[in-house]
Amino acid sequence: MEGRRLSAPCSNRRVLANKKRFRPGDGFVNSVKKLQRREISSKRHRALTITNAQERFRNMRLMEEYDTHDPKGHCSPVLPFLMKRTKVIEIVAARDIVFALAHSGVCAAFSRETNKRICFLNVSPDEVIRSLFYNKNNDSLITVSVYASDNFSSLKCRSTRIEYIRRGKPDAGFALFESESLKWPGFVEFDDVNGKVLTYSAQDSIYKVFDLKNYTMLYSISDKHVQEIKISPGIMLLIFDRASGHVPLKILSIEDGTVLKSFNHLLHRNKKVDFIEQFNEKLLVKQENENLQILDVRNAELMEVSSTEFMTPSAFIFLYENQLFLTFRNRTVAVWNFRGELVTSFEDHLLWHPDCNTNNIYITSDQDLIISYCNADSEDHWMEGSAGSINISNILTGKCLAKINVTSGSPKIDECSSSAGQKDPYRVRSTVAEALENITALFYDEERNEIYTGNRHGLVHVWSN
Repeated sequence: MEGRRLSAPCSNRRVLANKKRFRPGDGFVNSVKKLQRREISSKRHRALTITNAQERFRNMRLMEEYDTHDPKGHCSPVLPFLMKRTKVIEIVAARDIVFALAHSGVCAAFSRETNKRICFLNVSPDEVIRSLFYNKNNDSLITVSVYASDNFSSLKCRSTRIEYIRRGKPDAGFALFESESLKWPGFVEFDDVNGKVLTYSAQDSIYKVFDLKNYTMLYSISDKHVQEIKISPGIMLLIFDRASGHVPLKILSIEDGTVLKSFNHLLHRNKKVDFIEQFNEKLLVKQENENLQILDVRNAELMEVSSTEFMTPSAFIFLYENQLFLTFRNRTVAVWNFRGELVTSFEDHLLWHPDCNTNNIYITSDQDLIISYCNADSEDHWMEGSAGSINISNILTGKCLAKINVTSGSPKIDECSSSAGQKDPYRVRSTVAEALENITALFYDEERNEIYTGNRHGLVHVWSN
């Protein structure tokens, strides 16, 4: 099933164990399936929201630069590829700390108070960090890693309180889910909205659900015929192995695993399934070259959308409170409702990267804005070269409310100097054009009203007004 469900930062994400032995350069991003689970209200008046957004992002400028690369190595001996400068693949911010994960597997923590690197999150010289998750339930950062001592074959999770990281003690955390064998195709998935963690042990074909607050196991699902599990607020959809003319489905309560509904969905024979997605009471099913089917599982009402109107996207983001969903296809974004109607097409919003993932976009918690790394205006290309722009657009109207480009993002004199007043010998000062080139990760800190971007050189840039 090719459609991918993505997530806004700090919501659900699934980390899949490697199918093969890890090698430097393997694609971390493609192995991290991030699923959208936000259920946050967006009730404010639209005109006021747009005005506030325009004011919030007005005069955003390049203010700081951090470097994830440590040419000396933070511990010895260290894996050779951890010493290499690689692109930033993930950024998470929490409590005035910016966490930046590089493709090599090195993760660095930076203080927005001192603008200095606090520490590296790799607590052993053979640890390769695959993904990050901020657990707001207990103010901790969960790292998902693989290790050379284990031949990079199993996922290992660790929880470290933000306070310990702030003190420069990343080794003060503790291991999670040690009883689980998370070898390929095993995975761990963090569900922020429901406050749950889903693990899959391929060794014994058992899914387990844990409480995200205290990591206690709640229940398990043992069935070798389960092909996939999709999580929505309050429920889980179990997709079983396909039969000749249908696919068996079950809807479970996320709280205790109780089966709420079992049914079969009819399929066209000999045609592959592009995707099956669950959104509250709506089931979306799309087969190759067939119409999109939208099934209401409560009353079995079926609606179809022509395949010429709705073409299979590469990824989704569901906006639960707004009863809408975003689709990504050929670098463009569109908004749909569950009647199969196109609600919004975005203006001036051609994504830079053809392979969409949430490393390069951010959906605000009110689900009203999308912040993306996009192609710059065509008339600016002569002066920007290969630099893109950071676009802030309204999801309901498709209007571009603000953007950061070479002309708008330049700092004032001395504005980007370190607040600590000290020079770092390894610190590289990029121009705005350079900072807007090859952005590989993006995060918006809603509390500080700052945008953080990472690029292929392992540098992190702070954009603020």
